[in-house]
Amino acid sequence: MILLGLALQAAALPPAENCAAMAASDPLAAERRASADRSASGRACLGIALTGQDRFVEAASAFEEAARVSELARDGSAARYWAQAGNAWLAGQDPTKARAALDAALAAGTLTGLERGEAALDRARALVALGDVKAARGDLDLALKDAADDPLAWLLSATLARRTGDLVRAKADIGQALRRSADDAQVQLEAGNIAAASGDEAGAKAAWTEAARLAPDRPAGQSAARALTQFAADQQK
Repeated sequence: MILLGLALQAAALPPAENCAAMAASDPLAAERRASADRSASGRACLGIALTGQDRFVEAASAFEEAARVSELARDGSAARYWAQAGNAWLAGQDPTKARAALDAALAAGTLTGLERGEAALDRARALVALGDVKAARGDLDLALKDAADDPLAWLLSATLARRTGDLVRAKADIGQALRRSADDAQVQLEAGNIAAASGDEAGAKAAWTEAARLAPDRPAGQSAARALTQFAADQQK
């Protein structure tokens, strides 16, 4: 009876939520369920299931299929599917295809608010990877407007500002990222990078120490730990 109740509850969910719930608990089952469904929602469900298995390239292709089916049906969901495809292409380390998908998502003009901000943020990530810093700044500014509560937007904006020599903006934006996610090692690592670039040795040491403490076994924490070795070398001189 309990299992039947759970099944009925799942069946009552909208298709996308139903698929997402299944993919979270059993992505292989979600993949099997969606594999034969050629509708836009079915292709999107497949994309969600494949994402849950870290099969990002396949997921991106499934989301693009969903977008094309949605465009033919004119159901108003194509932009959302293009945005999901772009996000998956980024995870699959293909910024060129990510940019193309996100161009389609944003060109549709149907994304608004947070969805538009997150799509702009993802396109900025793709543009940075492709070396188009000027265009990336424009998308980051849009993301900061529409997705202002996302610490990643502030982190990437701060990083881009530091790399382009705008330390005033870098400090302001990393401050916003710290307000929202001070327990993120990547944020603390970048705070240390900006402090170091500004000649603030104490601030750099404090932020890098915190990054190393938060994530000693992850790339951000390890990068911070390596950065800290310069202080030990200075003390030995």
